[in-house]
Amino acid sequence: MTYNDIPQEVLNILFIISLIELVLKGFALFRAAKNNQKKWFISILILNTLGLLPLFYLLFVPKKYVN
Repeated sequence: MTYNDIPQEVLNILFIISLIELVLKGFALFRAAKNNQKKWFISILILNTLGLLPLFYLLFVPKKYVN
């Protein structure tokens, strides 16, 4: 199977999923760095979970910023 054999609709869906993953990961990494949570930062950075881990972090981990 080559790149030309993949339907355009599938490529569009993969692009949208990748874009959502990138945005969620960016916000989650920013918050983890701001909160000085190194374990969360490393796990979000390394693991590819299609946005599930960053989404979980953003929704369920408290938003406490350390000054």
